[in-house]
Amino acid sequence: MDTFDAAAAGANARALTAAETASRVPLTAEAVARLVGEHAALSAVAVTAASPSTNSDLLVALAAEPAAWPHMSALVTDHQTAGRGRSGREWHTPRGAALTVSFVVRPRLDPERWGLVPLAVGLACVRALRADGVLAMLKWPNDVVVSVEDHGVHGWGTFRKVAGILCERQDDVVVSGIGINVSQTAEELPVPHATSLAMLGSLHLDRCELLEGLARHLAEVIREVERDADAFLADVEAATATLGQQVIVERPGQPPLSGKAVGLGRDGSLTVRTAEGGDIPVHAGDVRLRGA
Repeated sequence: MDTFDAAAAGANARALTAAETASRVPLTAEAVARLVGEHAALSAVAVTAASPSTNSDLLVALAAEPAAWPHMSALVTDHQTAGRGRSGREWHTPRGAALTVSFVVRPRLDPERWGLVPLAVGLACVRALRADGVLAMLKWPNDVVVSVEDHGVHGWGTFRKVAGILCERQDDVVVSGIGINVSQTAEELPVPHATSLAMLGSLHLDRCELLEGLARHLAEVIREVERDADAFLADVEAATATLGQQVIVERPGQPPLSGKAVGLGRDGSLTVRTAEGGDIPVHAGDVRLRGA
């Protein structure tokens, strides 16, 4: 289990810049209220000062009162204290240093294509960051990365993770959690393959503005996948850094799979071509770059 205690890194951390400090102004209900409305980014939003996990809290709220959470409603917290990722991974961030939000997505898709929703969330995050000048790409299945001019990190090469995604289905809803590293310094990041918008030199560190852009892009991408899933998949492939790479895939309950990532299936699976020439679909697993 990957864990990180931000407090432990504080002793040697550099001082925050003025922009980084300003970005850590607490998110409040008043600050995000303008994002809700008929023509606004969100249909409804709740804001908490702290949460162990916005996904966990939203799943509980949905079970208790599903009608209160329409499509494109969201739960955002100022400080996520025990974020969850795939395979039970946990992480902790300094207060105010990340945008942590979970969206309610009620997709109008055939059941066999619900696996496209995590890719839609990832593409929305990529587009939102690119709109702010960050050349983000997808790392299948649930990471958003940026290529940097730096030494390679095992399994990641020169890619650095700037955001992570966790989607969980409950009945006809996909709770879609996104965590974007906004103002963390190098000393505050949990692993060497992570980065933040501040470290990448972005001048757009306002978390409320990031939330608005993310929500608008997510609503747009969901409409795209509902309208033409095949065209959507082509857009995802164009934004996926994993494709064309030699990879090793760690699959639950199966031996590692080595080969070249060559495409995406209609259900969002990753197609890996082995040395023997066979194409194997991967529906879940951790992907690392071979030889990196």
